[in-house]
Amino acid sequence: MIKQDLISMIENKRAELIKVAKTNGLTSSVAIRYSQELDHLLNEYNRRFIQKVTNAS
Repeated sequence: MIKQDLISMIENKRAELIKVAKTNGLTSSVAIRYSQELDHLLNEYNRRFIQKVTNAS
């Protein structure tokens, strides 16, 4: 998976979450599921593309 594909998936999932939350509320089971899916995508992005910062103490 390339970086732009993952960014696109994140943006799409975020838009879906906003739409569902407006319709069903933030605590609906669908909104919670979409939120968890978005978290998973964001974690994957961070794991693949964000360099870890190490302390040089």
